[in-house]
Amino acid sequence: MIADSLEGFPPILDSGVRTLVFGSFPSPASLAAQQYYAHRQNQFWRIMAAITGEPLVAYGYAEKQRCLLRHRIGVWDVYRCCQRQGALDSAIQAAERNEFSRLAIEAPNLQRVCFNGMTSGKFERYFRELGYATCVLPSTSPAYTLPFERKLEIWRSGVC
Repeated sequence: MIADSLEGFPPILDSGVRTLVFGSFPSPASLAAQQYYAHRQNQFWRIMAAITGEPLVAYGYAEKQRCLLRHRIGVWDVYRCCQRQGALDSAIQAAERNEFSRLAIEAPNLQRVCFNGMTSGKFERYFRELGYATCVLPSTSPAYTLPFERKLEIWRSGVC
């Protein structure tokens, strides 16, 4: 059975963003909620709370976005749309990448591009060759079983 084409989200981005975190594509839970990292077991917001020192997990989605932008952190996915059965990145098919050229206009202060996991990390070289500092980080997905404290340690060194 061929999956329907799924559409991702616009970026959380403004002209002050200095660090951009790319995921691959929203999970079914995120698509249903229309929010990045909405799956309750995904550790993204918990990790970003520890990095920013803000209680992000307790915030509503709009405040989470505003808080990240105050800390000059943006969020986007490498894929604009795709077909996928389930939530695993390995199931992504017929993916179309986002239009990265818009970053030069929308995020002129961007310096660092981080990748949340190996699927989005496939784009690391592209951004490194554009002159950005880059870092491929362990996935915050519950499917990636590295202990939280170790993930946080690696994320702190990559995002900060």
